[in-house]
Amino acid sequence: MTTIVYPGSFDPLTNGHLDIIERGAKLADRLVIGILKNSSKAPMFTLDERIAIMQASISHLSNVEIISFDGLLVDFMKSQHAKTVIRGLRAVSDFEYELQMAQANRDLYPDMETMFLATKVEYSFISSTIVKEILRYGGNIRHLVPKASIEVIESILGGKK
Repeated sequence: MTTIVYPGSFDPLTNGHLDIIERGAKLADRLVIGILKNSSKAPMFTLDERIAIMQASISHLSNVEIISFDGLLVDFMKSQHAKTVIRGLRAVSDFEYELQMAQANRDLYPDMETMFLATKVEYSFISSTIVKEILRYGGNIRHLVPKASIEVIESILGGKK
């Protein structure tokens, strides 16, 4: 059984993320979405909220699991019996950072491989940071996030007002 991990903070999940998830699910028997509990960041959405947004968006994918983690990615990979990680690339600027991370991870876990997937062109400008900024100012994000997650996002934000 092939297990691939797609890690990230997913704060919030975007259409670009979902594109990578759907394509990654076709490459593995089991795709684990590792949602990072990063205590050094102040996320807009709590871990439970990010998981709820993700669950609403991936319900159509039977071989995808959501698991939260903290600490080193390589330790999480080992705990999931995975040797391959997927990273999405939007632009050349993403590649430099992702390459450094891939090399550092491989240094820590020599059996680990990093697979880069380029996002679809129509999603290349979308980032969680952009979505959060639009949300902060009351803008429309419906074309930037999965349709299935909009109701969840709206209910979360409605409860925070």
